[in-house]
Parts: sequence; C-alpha cells; structure tokens
Amino acid sequence: MAFPETLHLFCRVVDNLGDIGVCWRLARQLAHEHDLAVTLWVDDLHALKKICAPADATLDLQRVSGVTIRRWPVHFGPVSPHETGDIVIEAFACDLPPAYIEAMAKREVAPVWINLEYLSAEAWVEGCHALASPHPKLPLVKHFFFPGFTKKTGGLILERDLLACRDLFQSDKAAQREFLITLGVQPIDNALLISLFCYPHAPIAQLFDALSVNSSRPVLCLVPQGVASEAITAFLQQPAEAGVSATREHLTVRVIPFVGQDAYDRLLWTCDLNFVRGEDSFVRAQWAARPFVWQIYPQQDGAHEVKLDAFLSHYLATIRSDVAASAGNFWHAWNGVQAGSSDMRSNWAHLADALPELAEIGPDWAKGLSANGDLAGSLVGFVRALR
Repeated sequence: MAFPETLHLFCRVVDNLGDIGVCWRLARQLAHEHDLAVTLWVDDLHALKKICAPADATLDLQRVSGVTIRRWPVHFGPVSPHETGDIVIEAFACDLPPAYIEAMAKREVAPVWINLEYLSAEAWVEGCHALASPHPKLPLVKHFFFPGFTKKTGGLILERDLLACRDLFQSDKAAQREFLITLGVQPIDNALLISLFCYPHAPIAQLFDALSVNSSRPVLCLVPQGVASEAITAFLQQPAEAGVSATREHLTVRVIPFVGQDAYDRLLWTCDLNFVRGEDSFVRAQWAARPFVWQIYPQQDGAHEVKLDAFLSHYLATIRSDVAASAGNFWHAWNGVQAGSSDMRSNWAHLADALPELAEIGPDWAKGLSANGDLAGSLVGFVRALR
C-alpha cells in the first residue's frame, strides 16, 4: 500500500499563540522534511499572522512556506471523502467537525487519525502514548500521540538543521550583535541579557524589583511588544511600544517588536536567560541550550503544578542539589506555587548564582532530548508502521 501523501492538521487557538505556535512549526516541518502535502486548518488567522507575517488573516485559503492554510469556519459544510487527508491530526483534542469525520469514514482506505496531545513530563504519558481508540459508531480508529522527553514518547519538535544553525549563530558574537540591532537594541557592555515572554499574571513587578536592586551587574531585559503590556507599561511609565525603554538602578527594560518564529529562535540563542511560557517557547528555550524559566499554562484544578514539578525532576536531576534548589524555588515563585520562599529578591539572588552551572547543562540537556528523535519524524514513522 502506498504511503500517505496528504496530511490535514486542525488547530483551535486557545491561549493566542501556544497552540498555533506548535502547529505551525509542525506543519512546516512535515511539509519540508517529509514531503507531505500539508493543510493547516486554523480558526484564528490573526494569531497565525503574529508568528508568521506572510500569512493573510483575511483569506480563507492561502499557501505559505509550502503549507496550505485554510480558515476553520464556525459552520463546517459538507465534505467529500477525497477532500479529507490521508493523515488527519487534531491538535490538543480540538475535536474535528462532524461532517469531516463522516467523510473520513466514507473513504475506501480510512485515514490515519491522530490526536496530538499536550506536552507533559509526567510518567503516565509513556503508557498512554500511541494508544488506539476505536470510534463508537464509524469504522475509524483514533490514536493518541504524546510529545515528551523520553524515547517512549513522540519526542519534541526539532527541525533537521536547528541545532547546527544554533551552534553557528552562538559562536558568532558579531552575528548576535547585528541581530539585536535589527530589533532596535543597542547591547550594554557586561550586561546580563534576558528575554521575557510570560502571561499577564506573572509577578513581573516583583521580578523587576529584584533585577533592579539585587543584581551584581547591569541587566538588559527585552520584552516583545504586546507581552504583559499593563505591567511593562507600569515600569516604563509610558505605553509599552517597540523601541521604548526605561532604566531603574541595575535594570533596563526595552520593548522590542513581536517577531516571527525564526527570529524568536535567534533571540533565545542570543540571551543569557530566557523567560518562556506555554509549550512552544518552552521547547524552543530548551533547544537554545541557555538557562530558562518556564511559566506553565495555569489550570484551575492545580494540575499544572504537578506538570511543572514533573519536568523539574527531569531537568534538574543531574546537577548539584543547591543549584537545583535555587532553580526550583525560583520557578515555583514565578508560577505562584506555594513551595519554597516567595521572596523574589532572595530567589533571584540564588538563581543568578546558579546561572553559570545551568548554562553548562544546557547543551547536554538539548543533546539528550535530540537523541529521543523528533516529533515530526516520530509521527511519520508511526504512520508507516500502521500502513
């Protein structure tokens, strides 16, 4: 039987950028590296345009970077079986349109139907990865596919040349300086360079206070426009627009343009410390091989706290206990988890002392993750095994 040629990926935008960030990276990689005809169905094209400037939020059908992009309408009309994909991925349990599912069931050969789950380091993920779930009425089977941090999961999104490009860029100080200048940033000598991408409820005022008074050298914090605008405006004492900056004691905060995904990777590669959120930037910070702080997407039942600690138990497993404690306490404080000290000044001082060792483990951590395989390759291998 011929290997599938077409793939349809469905994405509903939940937290503005995280879901579409993952789906756009995955769609591009599946098209570029695996020669699949990829169609991305997305319900919010404005969110896609923020990370992919060539996308047009007014078009129902367009082609960008080798991927066909279609608007997922509120009312999904009738679908012919031949209009469905050979592989169909519903990202993060977004639920396919009923008309589309019915069309899938009418195909001569049923599509490979995959529910791409959220990323988690919890132990149970390994046991649930690739499990099958037959449809209760139709001749269709859905498989649950979990990205993850071990060989028993689907791995993480990792483009074929990403780590080589990272190494080349990080070895070229002139290229990093030129990149910052394109963002309107004039580097500060001997400054600790930080990127800040977080949710609005993050304790930003406390962080800025700690960076201002409890740092041993200058700190330059770069914040993409639109991120936590209210808190950033409060520090700047003026609207948080690209190009605006303010300095308080050791800390300079500068607003930079909101950049696309490729430029964001370079920003992470350039900075000494990256604050990231959700799933997409969280994974990219790990490939950057630099110290980072993750703000996990909050859940009302507190499940995010379990997920946070599950990741920390992996990430900090091989380093000295005092360094692990410094990192863990800061991550807990940043996420509002009631564990350890809530004194941000003290937490920052300890984390700052730990940064050199955290920087040392970054490349090995990324190398270890890459040995697990990449998500796109794992998906294609899984489909080949089924076919």
